[in-house]
Amino acid sequence: MKAKTALISVMWLSLAGLLFSGYLSYIELFHRYCALGVGTCSNVGGLPACVYGFVMYLIVFVISILGVRAKN
Repeated sequence: MKAKTALISVMWLSLAGLLFSGYLSYIELFHRYCALGVGTCSNVGGLPACVYGFVMYLIVFVISILGVRAKN
């Protein structure tokens, strides 16, 4: 697999993770209930755990975009 193909795959996977964790974060932060139907959601440092997943997927998405756009 070429490096550019791998980066494009990572970009799409991270976009899917970004959308899913963004949805969960939105529901938990603004509607104050757990979107997956679980009784309580896990909090880390006062924020729902999915917020940290959103930030992680955002970082991976941006890095993969930069890698795809880089000229070799």
